[in-house]
Amino acid sequence: MSLPKKRKTDAADGGGGEGSAGEEEDGGERDPGGPGEAQESEQGARDRLYYECYSDVSVHEEMIADRVRTDAYRLGILRNWASLRGKTVLDVGAGTGILSVFCAQAGARRVYAVEASDIWQQAREVVRLNGLEDRVHVLPGPVETVELPERVDAIVSEWMGYGLLHESMLASVLHARAKWLKEGGLLLPASAELFLAPINDRTLEWRLGFWGEVKQRYGVDMSCLEGFATRCLMGHSEIVVQGLTGEEVLARPQRFAQLQLDRDDLQQELQAGVGGRFSCRCYGSAPMHGFALWFQVTFPGGDGEKPLVLSTSPFHPETHWKQALLYLDEPLQVEQDTDISGEITLSPSRDNPRHLRVLLRYKVGDQEEKTKDFRMGD
Repeated sequence: MSLPKKRKTDAADGGGGEGSAGEEEDGGERDPGGPGEAQESEQGARDRLYYECYSDVSVHEEMIADRVRTDAYRLGILRNWASLRGKTVLDVGAGTGILSVFCAQAGARRVYAVEASDIWQQAREVVRLNGLEDRVHVLPGPVETVELPERVDAIVSEWMGYGLLHESMLASVLHARAKWLKEGGLLLPASAELFLAPINDRTLEWRLGFWGEVKQRYGVDMSCLEGFATRCLMGHSEIVVQGLTGEEVLARPQRFAQLQLDRDDLQQELQAGVGGRFSCRCYGSAPMHGFALWFQVTFPGGDGEKPLVLSTSPFHPETHWKQALLYLDEPLQVEQDTDISGEITLSPSRDNPRHLRVLLRYKVGDQEEKTKDFRMGD
């Protein structure tokens, strides 16, 4: 799940709300009143725009076509058949309904597929086409407002955004866990981990060096544009979503955060900021362009099975999440055993909680410690 350059889970956040933010539940108009009302209305408008992004088929095509992602969810669900057979499941952000169908195939007695975007209508068609209307119930609306007839034995959701936390859909999963999951219930996936590593981006290196090669190609010296290119391509605060290879990673990846989805205080941590310290040594000599951020999630092993890991690492097959790149303002030359250390914090944007902010504090070798504030979506 992840919007600006990608999409979100198989669906949008807990569901695609019907009813405008300016109406009361009984249909009467709400007095726009004070600042609290205005803020609520503004967030409601943001949520509607978010849900609309998942009403288009291209978003769901990208997600389902990602074999690494979709096979991981399918296997993660089917391997837990012993815990799902005859039980009830809540699919948070069901999208086109494929995860709900997987749960039914694993033996679930009843699946509540909650979807906030208009794609819920197509999900209902998918359920009908697969002959599962009696077991999979598609419920339109955000999971924060949808009412279920019972508590559930398991929750499944593909909630991960770029850099794991962009789109802030995990908050909806935690809301569903607190309100609808039975004590000791199953979470699929059950945990997530965040990793960071320094990188040499070969594509960026080629682009920065391009201007020094123009004279050789065309007889016109344009090397004076190298500094301008560096400012344009690196001197910004945007988080860049791009796939790398393991060969572009300059040091041993550092795990700086782990999220257990059954923790009672996880929502507070998300609001305060998720992060940690890192420290590593470079493998060899290369220009360092920044850091790559990625994640992995883990599904419980089920009946005697090993836990299943879905990784977005550059050392694993590429997923539609790719990696989130945090560029320095300019390249730094590193050598073998150059020490790199610092601290990173991921938090929701103040302007829009669905957007991601990353605060990076880093020190490379003998260089002075620096800080850079990154954003996605703002």
